Amino acid sequence: MQLTSIARLGALATALLTGAIVSGTASAHQIWLEQHGKVANVYFGEFGDNLREASPGLLDKFKLQNASLITSKGTQPLQASKQANAFTLSGKVAAGESIIVEENNYPSWEEKKDDKVTRAVWIPAARLVAGHQAQTPALTLDLVPTGTPGQFQVSYQGKPLPKAKVNAVVQSGWAKEAYSDEQGLVSFSMPWKGTYVLEVHHTDNTAGQRNGEDYAKAMFVTTLSLVQPQGVAPLPAPPAAPPSKDHG
Repeated sequence: MQLTSIARLGALATALLTGAIVSGTASAHQIWLEQHGKVANVYFGEFGDNLREASPGLLDKFKLQNASLITSKGTQPLQASKQANAFTLSGKVAAGESIIVEENNYPSWEEKKDDKVTRAVWIPAARLVAGHQAQTPALTLDLVPTGTPGQFQVSYQGKPLPKAKVNAVVQSGWAKEAYSDEQGLVSFSMPWKGTYVLEVHHTDNTAGQRNGEDYAKAMFVTTLSLVQPQGVAPLPAPPAAPPSKDHG
């Protein structure tokens, strides 16, 4: 049933009171997945700011060698093909399935504190689902539906991660945040129809080694993308933000 204009305005007001409009330059990038027809794409930038990095540019820092389609039959590796502003994958999701990607080769960097120089690594990852069906964690830092609409679980290294801040954002920039409980569970009301991208961060200060290089800490950011089929008609996305000029 379609909302009348008055009812839609009421729903819009309620949504705005319980969320926030986020604008401005992105402060911390993410990768996320979107599916359009038969194609699933991986983007790098900020979904809520309508910012997608490009090639030539920051997109070239990615190799994206770890992409998989998870179905009831098992896990199938996917190929990623770099385009002007995304990586196109060789698969798509259907109901009950997931696509996961994890970038383990993004360039590390040095940090200096009290005359001590250490190295940090950043590991972005993303998951795409076609509904609220329960999924099993597979990424190092993961965020999966539990089977209850609007409820998700955060896990790190396969174990529930409590007290993790999770942000949910839609194309207009409207956003909400919540924290996971002791079981890693977090819930959101999802008033808008359309694509939601949920994001969670976690920093592990355990020293390690990657590709023969020592590091002092690993910083993870993972997104979960899904489409809400019902709800208030979405507000438009802001004008596309220009890609970063720093080509690295």
